[in-house]
Amino acid sequence: MSELVPRPANLPATTGKPSFTRLAARMVALTTAALALKEGLWSLKRRMESDAEKADRLADMCTEAEVEPQYTALITEAGTALRAVANASGELAAAADTVQTNSQGLHDAHQGEYRGVYEAVNASGVQQAKPGFYRTR
Repeated sequence: MSELVPRPANLPATTGKPSFTRLAARMVALTTAALALKEGLWSLKRRMESDAEKADRLADMCTEAEVEPQYTALITEAGTALRAVANASGELAAAADTVQTNSQGLHDAHQGEYRGVYEAVNASGVQQAKPGFYRTR
């Protein structure tokens, strides 16, 4: 099996040295993707709940019309399955919300901690020492 990990085209490349801007771009991409996922899942949840209600109404009408019970049972079972999908998508949307909130928090903390350093380094025309050079032992 291949060691390659699929990466969507809209995410920044993972190659290269770590940098302030790369990490910031990755956090923005992660936050955006989590937000889009969350919104899509809430939409799916609403759609599945609506479809489950329609399946219940159809099953009631079939019962009233004395349709073969096995077919009515299949319609009822489909409504139950649609409700299960709605519940699961709601739980997954809550998890995506947590990812979005945490990635936004990491991005904000990263900006607060390192934005000034990044701007100071870029503002001076002096070449900076390699990372770790000024570390005390």
